[in-house]
Amino acid sequence: MIISIDGPAASGKSTVGRDLAAALSYLFFDTGVMYRAVAWAAHARAVALEDPAALTALAESLDIDVRPATVDDGRQYDVLVDGQDVTWDIRTQIVDSTVSIVAAISGVRSALTKQQRAIGLRGNAVLIGRDIGTVVLPEADLKIYLDASAEERARRRTDEILARGGEAVYEDILASMRQRDTIDANRDVAPLKAAEDAVIIRSDDMTANQVVSSILALVESRLPKSG
Repeated sequence: MIISIDGPAASGKSTVGRDLAAALSYLFFDTGVMYRAVAWAAHARAVALEDPAALTALAESLDIDVRPATVDDGRQYDVLVDGQDVTWDIRTQIVDSTVSIVAAISGVRSALTKQQRAIGLRGNAVLIGRDIGTVVLPEADLKIYLDASAEERARRRTDEILARGGEAVYEDILASMRQRDTIDANRDVAPLKAAEDAVIIRSDDMTANQVVSSILALVESRLPKSG
């Protein structure tokens, strides 16, 4: 099967996707890290966010790789940009507040979508992002749209940053989260929305384990029955 999990920032996609993939022995692929990597590189290399052509050229030139985690620091995978480990660099507030601008550029999305689709079509994969079920892999066998309130998502992101020793102000993160939601939902290219045939799960009052269990039940119901 191909399973897509879409949803806004900090809705729990990464944790749920990772645990679901582990339970099924499937590939786990967080497509959003590619856009984060481009946003991080734009800041690191002083590429103007107001220059779509330059950002597209940057996305086309970067060697972005996602590998199994090699460091036991809470990460779910390694993210490398031109060989440099940027796993936590792409999770900073500056990237949070600008990644939607980068992801809204059609040239950037085109540069990254083709690679995402090729990986997903191998099958036995759980892909998470914002447009997997609608654009990247509309033929996915099971489409999940995982959502939560902006307040709950901001709390989760604040706790995540503080847990690894970073600095975070809940009110600032909430404001950034709401701004990002607006950009993602209203962009011209691949706006954030649930696919028409997606199963919508609101995770505000659910643990990650409960969400995974509910998706596993859906997987079980859609697998061919033997005998």
